[in-house]
Amino acid sequence: MKHRVGRVEQEIQREINDILLKRVRDPRVEGVTITDINLSGDLQHVKVYYSILSGLASDAEKTQAGLDKAKGLIRSELGQRIKLYKIPEITFEQDGSVRYGEHIDELLRKLHADEAQR
Repeated sequence: MKHRVGRVEQEIQREINDILLKRVRDPRVEGVTITDINLSGDLQHVKVYYSILSGLASDAEKTQAGLDKAKGLIRSELGQRIKLYKIPEITFEQDGSVRYGEHIDELLRKLHADEAQR
């Protein structure tokens, strides 16, 4: 069963990326990158993690609102593209790992700069 969930996750991620690029016309969701998908074992709920290039909180809120608004379109498109008994409920969540990685990079740069000054 676990292997099937992984395959369905990959297919959903690929299709959501395609839908966001080609079907969703909302300017709030431009530049959104789907970083990960977490599908429940019963295939009923999917949590979609995304990242945006802007670090501003207002942009993150606008993007979240745009994705929430497009949720119905994305789900109906998934229903047409993927053959599942029931299309899972979609929840969008901003991926914090990108910001955390940038923070670690900044700390490493400061550390190297301090060592170079010594």
